[in-house]
Parts: sequence; C-alpha cells; structure tokens
Amino acid sequence: MKLYDELIARGLIAQVTNEEEIKTMVNDGKAVFYIGFDPTADSLHVGHFMALCLMKRLQMVGNKPIVLLGGGTGMIGDPSGKSDMRSMMTVETIQHNVDCFIEQMSKFIDFSEGKAIVVNNAEWLTKLNYIELLREVGPHFTVNRMLAAECYKQRMEKGLSFLEFNYMIMQSYDFLELFRRYGCNMQFGGDDQWSNMLAGTELIRRKLGKDAHAMTITLLLNSEGQKMGKTVKGAVWLDAEKTSPYEFYQYWRNVADSDVIKCLKLLTFVPVSEIEEMERTMEGAQFNKAKERLAFELTKMIHGEEEAKKADETSKAVFTGSGSNDDMPSTTISASELADSKMDILDLLVRVSLVPSKSEGRRLVVQGGISVDDKKITDPNALIEITSSVVIKKGKKIFHKVIIE
Repeated sequence: MKLYDELIARGLIAQVTNEEEIKTMVNDGKAVFYIGFDPTADSLHVGHFMALCLMKRLQMVGNKPIVLLGGGTGMIGDPSGKSDMRSMMTVETIQHNVDCFIEQMSKFIDFSEGKAIVVNNAEWLTKLNYIELLREVGPHFTVNRMLAAECYKQRMEKGLSFLEFNYMIMQSYDFLELFRRYGCNMQFGGDDQWSNMLAGTELIRRKLGKDAHAMTITLLLNSEGQKMGKTVKGAVWLDAEKTSPYEFYQYWRNVADSDVIKCLKLLTFVPVSEIEEMERTMEGAQFNKAKERLAFELTKMIHGEEEAKKADETSKAVFTGSGSNDDMPSTTISASELADSKMDILDLLVRVSLVPSKSEGRRLVVQGGISVDDKKITDPNALIEITSSVVIKKGKKIFHKVIIE
C-alpha cells in the first residue's frame, strides 16, 4: 500500500485541493510541505500529535517537511476554533516556547542535514512594512470572502478584532514566502485551517502564476464530536513535567471503546491490516487489550520504551491492587492545609484536580464514584484523615495519590 492510500485507509485526510497531483507528489517523495505551529505554550500537546505523526510518515518516504514556527503569527493569534481572543505574549516568551517546541519535535522529525527545515516566520513578518504589505497582498483579498470563512464567522457574534482579522493574510503570506525561499509546494494542517490554506494557494497563484497545494487532516474528535486531549487539569501535554508518562498513558488507556480503533489508525504506526484485524475480532476484553496497545505505542513515541513499560506496569499494578504505585500521579499538600489531619472530601477532590468544582465532586460522591484507600465514600460531608498518604480512586480507572508534606 502506497503512502497516500495508507493515509486514506487510516482516515487521516479530510480535504485536498487536487487529489491526483497531491497523491503523485506524496507517493513519489516530491512534496516540500509545511505545517505551522504557533508557540502559544512551552510544550506541544495532543492536538499537535497528528500533525507530527503525519510529518514523520511523509518524511519516511522522502518528502521534505518544513516546520514553520509562528514567532510572528503567534503575536497575533489564530481565531480558528476560538471563542475568545488570545492573550498577548512577549517576544521573550514566544522565543522560549519556540525552543521548547524544537526539542520535542526532534523525537518525530529527522532534522539532520537536508532532511527537514525549521524556520520562524518572525524572520519576515516582523520586518514587513505595512504600506508595502497592503500594496503587495491587499489587492488579492476581498473582505466579503474573508468574512465568509468559517474561522471568522464563528467569532463575529462575540467580536472579531482587526488584529485577528489579519491572521489569514499573515498565514497566506507565510505560504508565499516559503514557496519563494524553499520551493514549498504544499501546506498541511487541521481541517479548521482550510479557509486560511486556500487563501495561501490563491495568493501564490495570483502573485507567481504557480500552483501550490493544500491538504487538511482530520481533527482528533471523540465519538461525541468533542476535541480529544483535554482533562480536568487541562491539556494533555507532551512535556513529562506537565503531563507525566503515567498520566499520558492513562489518558489513552481510558479512551471510550468507540474511539480506540480510530485512535490506533490516526495516531500510531501499527499496520492498518493489523488494526483492521483487531476491529473484526473486537469484543469484551479485546477492547482493553486494544487500549493498552494504543496507550503503550503513543507513550513509547513520546517518552521512550522504558517509560512506556513502566507506565504499563504501574497501571496494571494499581488496577489490580498489587505491586508498587510509586509512579501513580500524585499531589503533595502541606499538613497546614489539614484540620486535625483531616480534609473535607469535596475540598480534597478539588485540591488535587480530580474534579473542576465541588458540585461535580458532590455528584460523584453521591453516585458512588469515589473511593479512598479502597473504601467507597458516599457522604459528601465526609472528612478524610491523611497521616502520610492516601490513594483516591475516581470511577473505575483513575487513581491519584495524596501525600502529606
């Protein structure tokens, strides 16, 4: 199976500008393609995972990836998929985030001589003269067409700032500049970027009379249509300091039965034929085996095989009540936070971020979803005694150790 056919079989491709041309370029290793990453945090997260895997797949058959780090566009903020305007970041914060991204990306992308390009769009965007930009790019964009784009329409009710309105123009200019400098003939991105990507191909056609291509990849959504990669604590990060290997493993180990096959296809390098065989025989305990495979493969990719094995062993030990729970997610709290070595169960659940609010904690407790040291807690007013440590169990699969400092 050639690469493009594999991408189709895995369900990775959402939209393309010219399928036959893109298929030939990708299969023949002739694509010089870019994916943009705005450095809005000091770590990549699960939302970036599919893009990184796609870059690796394409690079493995000879295509050349360009990692475009948005040191310039990061100063503006992409309105796509956002209900509110992002907060402004300093130049120093953006540069720090860029450095963190490059370090994490090296686990996926071969940055050795000639294999890939890393570039920061601050190199050209921060040097643009406003009048020159208006004259060069402005005539090729119509406000009517821009406002019709989905990424803008969903923000119109709450208010779209002129700052964010320029994001499509900046992203299109990036594609133009990469085409000029590096012969970049294709852009990849999430399906919510389709309008911005089409604008880039159109700008290249109008300015240079050349064809460039765009392909969007499927957004990582669960069976309920919600974006995956979020927990009570926030995003599932690729940085071990933000999301431990065990927590990362557990996130994937606990995906819904209806999502496990899709995630194996979209995110792992397990052969499609093997996944399809799993799907044909999937029932009962097979779902758990598939989830363990998914969690192990992804944790190995991000944190290495040793950490993946450790997370797998810890997960099984905690779930069966045997072995060490040293690698279990934990929170250390001060003895001064307790009253006579005790804390209200609802306060404790919120304190260790197992629930976002006391009302959610109350619901879980009343419904029998919380245990402390294997003892089910059903009274929302219960006081939990903690002398050195306790293990809280939320539902059937989430464990958290609370340690007294």
